[in-house]
Amino acid sequence: MVQNTKTEAEGARRRVSALSAGLLTCGLLGLVVPAVAQTADPSTTWTPLPGQSRNNATLPATGDPTATVDPTTAAATGDADGMTDPLGADALATDADLDVNARPLDLGRQNLRETTLDDPTALRTRRDLDGEGVHIGTMVLRPSISEKLVHERTNSGNRTFSETGLKGTLTTDWSRHELMISGEGYWQENLSGDGATDPRANINADLRLDLADQTVAHIKGGYNFSREDSDDPNAISGASVQSGIHQYTGGVSVEHDFGRLRGTIAADITRFQYSDAEFPDGTTLSLSDRNRLSGELRGRIGYEISPALTPFVEVAIGKVNYDDRRDSSGYARSADTYAAKAGIAVDFGEKLKGELGIGYERQRFEDLRLDDLAAVTVDGNVTWSPRRGTDVDLGLSTTIDPATTAGLNGSVIYNLNSKVQHQLRENLVLRLANAIEWTRYPDSALAQNAVTYTTGAGLTWGINRYLDLTTDIEYERTERNGSASSDVLTTSIGLTAKR
Repeated sequence: MVQNTKTEAEGARRRVSALSAGLLTCGLLGLVVPAVAQTADPSTTWTPLPGQSRNNATLPATGDPTATVDPTTAAATGDADGMTDPLGADALATDADLDVNARPLDLGRQNLRETTLDDPTALRTRRDLDGEGVHIGTMVLRPSISEKLVHERTNSGNRTFSETGLKGTLTTDWSRHELMISGEGYWQENLSGDGATDPRANINADLRLDLADQTVAHIKGGYNFSREDSDDPNAISGASVQSGIHQYTGGVSVEHDFGRLRGTIAADITRFQYSDAEFPDGTTLSLSDRNRLSGELRGRIGYEISPALTPFVEVAIGKVNYDDRRDSSGYARSADTYAAKAGIAVDFGEKLKGELGIGYERQRFEDLRLDDLAAVTVDGNVTWSPRRGTDVDLGLSTTIDPATTAGLNGSVIYNLNSKVQHQLRENLVLRLANAIEWTRYPDSALAQNAVTYTTGAGLTWGINRYLDLTTDIEYERTERNGSASSDVLTTSIGLTAKR
């Protein structure tokens, strides 16, 4: 009895093994036969039309998340070769069937799957995840507001103040052309100690017009407000509140590529207005004799040696007109300006780009008692990313600044600055900044040359996507010929709310 039971169990096992081997053999034959058939006739190919799979089953529209495909119908329908697609219609859809604007199904997941560089949905996913802002029609507003507590220590005393800042950008999302408006403003309020506050604000707009494939036009406008520094040679001695400087700018430029040649022609206009200076006894001093309007026409042409290197030459001619023909000291300071420079622009992609130019600029005054203000100019900017998460910005600039002191034509200001931003962690960013500014007066008998050194560091901690904690420290030292140096140490901590 026991022997019979063992014999029957062993026979059942043999039957199961034979059945499994048969199914496996059928499966292998089902995969080999189509492959042999395709190898035998490689010249015969068939590409599905948009909206169809290889088995002629109609696919749903990519942008319709509610549409479905009946797998039973798809499996039962044969293709042009009379064979059934075992993987289903979706698996053999071509790249033409993919809608790059379709919202990924896993967009709401926090642990997104890795995507390849040629994945058409990868860019869309990253753009949506980083798409903070308020959508206003076809424009996106990205505002932020900050509040800082600042302590400032100088040679003359200390003060503690609060600084409120408002910043934002407004960018269009048009298929052609682009408008970008950016602005920021800061207001200070002393909490303890004495010292001049430094309110400032600016707003700039840039409208880019894509006129043709090789022609681009820009229309720009802007406004800037700042208060004159008490240490500036043009400042009013003894004033409790220095003059406020209102600067209005506007311009238009057209760029066109002539093969390897790149040409630019531009016209810019700038308006300066100065408010009254205030004294402790309540009296004021008008500085309207410093109000002026300047315009400049410039042209630039470059030759593309390679996509990464483009040498260029640039020339400019301009005019400065003061509202008052003569200032309070009796000098006619309206002038003609001339400038020329040569340089090279580099573009190695996201790793390194920028330009450097060396030239000469001259300002010839209407009053013959004032010598021409001339200087060798060095201007440039470089953006360098030595590694992922690290950005370095270098800047060089030369500025001619007219003076208000009787008999003094003005000064030449050279500025060299650097900024480094390094991402220590995903939500922690280190910032370093350094600058050297050299102010040179051609007539050193009437004014003192000065050199200002500035260095600073800061940290930004992203508490979440809407709130940052920032802390900064900055040291500034100014040295003047024949007088004592001045030192300023500033520390601050604050919060920034953004959208």
